[in-house]
Amino acid sequence: MLEGKKVLLAVSGSIAAYKTAFFVRLLVKAGAEVKVVMTNSAKEFITPLTLATLSKNPVYSSFTSNDQGEWNSHVELGLWADIMVIAPLTANTLSKMANGACDNLLTAVYLSARCPVMVCPAMDLDMYQHPSTLKNLDTISGYGNLIIEAEHGELASGLVGDGRMAEPEHIIQKLESFFSKKESFRGKKVMITSGPTYESIDPVRFIGNHSSGKMGKAIALELAARGATIDFITGPSVNLPEHTNISIIPILSANEMLIEAKKHFENTDIAVFAAAVADYRPETIAENKIKKKDEQLNIALVPNPDIAKEMGQIKSNQFTVGFALETDQEDINAQKKLENKNFDMIVLNSLRNEGAGFAHDTNKVSIFDKHNNRHDFELKTKSQVATDLVDLIEKALHD
Repeated sequence: MLEGKKVLLAVSGSIAAYKTAFFVRLLVKAGAEVKVVMTNSAKEFITPLTLATLSKNPVYSSFTSNDQGEWNSHVELGLWADIMVIAPLTANTLSKMANGACDNLLTAVYLSARCPVMVCPAMDLDMYQHPSTLKNLDTISGYGNLIIEAEHGELASGLVGDGRMAEPEHIIQKLESFFSKKESFRGKKVMITSGPTYESIDPVRFIGNHSSGKMGKAIALELAARGATIDFITGPSVNLPEHTNISIIPILSANEMLIEAKKHFENTDIAVFAAAVADYRPETIAENKIKKKDEQLNIALVPNPDIAKEMGQIKSNQFTVGFALETDQEDINAQKKLENKNFDMIVLNSLRNEGAGFAHDTNKVSIFDKHNNRHDFELKTKSQVATDLVDLIEKALHD
């Protein structure tokens, strides 16, 4: 699976850097071509000579290589690779990646890379669990980077917990899985609705909800990473997926989302209805800002279109996936929606579960399909939930 693949290994300054010698050997043995970029601090833990010998290529750690000032082009390195693997990834390098800082060759290559980027965090357990680390990991995940989570075990500090860089054998398995999945949705056209809708009351105010669009974004990035081409129809949200395979279609209201959905649904192979569409809208929109008065203000509301249901009524061969956010009788309500909206699959999350629902970076879901199969998952990041969902879609399409 790795035969002929070009792997750019980026090593930052962690004691876990010693593992990269074993990792490079496994890559070369698998038939991959390997080049290595190191930070200066990484050279304190493993020598460039070791990795150059094992990779059979020069190791790069600065923008110039000799006294004559031979240039090591970060752009060319980024264009050369089929994938960039940052292992180990320290908290310092992670912070730079999340914030676009660029003060060494490794970060310059990262910012220039057009290939997928896979990262393997390595740090002490308290650093790994710190809110800033978790936020930065979520940020780079949102950029489309693939995260191989740190493993549990004894750490250099003597503490035991999560923070060990994944073992080289496990990283190899992730790479093989990545390249096997990369083409699995090639040629598939996907439509995704995401985020909230805003229903105007007047030119200033609106009716909306707390949807962040994070789940829709994660699903779009996962499908794009596997080769799908995506029309991403989104309500107002800052959580927009960035990928060459994704076209962003911004809308404001439910009616606008319906118009775009009708436009794209016919030529869609897979449709994922992840948007939290407002159920009602004001019957009339005031032309001017409504002034505050002492008396009660009554606003007449009318139902919004049920976009997923309307698409379910006209679907032919599309594979459709819906979402159900429930607070009571969760299973019953989700299965009713599965049938009423002609979904092939529905994702249930409950506001009763801590860490699930709107705005969170995590979610805890159960997934039902039209064949009465049920899959329950533990609390995970939304990127991991997206991976689980897309795995199930892929399996369903091939069964």
